[in-house]
Amino acid sequence: MEQSFKQAEELGKEARYEAFLPQLRTLLEGETDWVSILANTSAALKEAFGFFWVGFYIVRPGASEDNELVLGPFQGSVACFRIRKGRGVCGTAWVQQTTQVVPDVDQFPGHIACSSLSRSEIVVPICRDGKVLGVLDIDSDELNTFDKVDQRYLEQVCDLLAGLAR
Repeated sequence: MEQSFKQAEELGKEARYEAFLPQLRTLLEGETDWVSILANTSAALKEAFGFFWVGFYIVRPGASEDNELVLGPFQGSVACFRIRKGRGVCGTAWVQQTTQVVPDVDQFPGHIACSSLSRSEIVVPICRDGKVLGVLDIDSDELNTFDKVDQRYLEQVCDLLAGLAR
């Protein structure tokens, strides 16, 4: 199935998200493998919005379940394999179970620089039944990229993903 997620930039951010969400729902409909779902979601977000880096860090069952996130599907340059609970933007989003919008990563205490080109970031936890399953991490190579509009729609994306997790 070939589907284009490119969005016309002149639509504005909110209109682009409004067009993106139904497309994403259609793409994911009927798929049951969560890794595949995350892989195509990261590709769709990258294609639709041109983000510098888009990916997921996942809480994996096992010995490290309570203390680190493991790199999952992503689009962009190589990334950190593991992030300890409470460290950096991703670890903070996990512990606080809230979206983290960071206008300047250099100003975030304990920021983990997987790429020196990353300038701003948004991390949205994927939660189900009060438990974090993973986080959506999006980086920009420009300052002040993310705002309340991104937060609102990316939280909707993560709510969709949480409902599809197996």
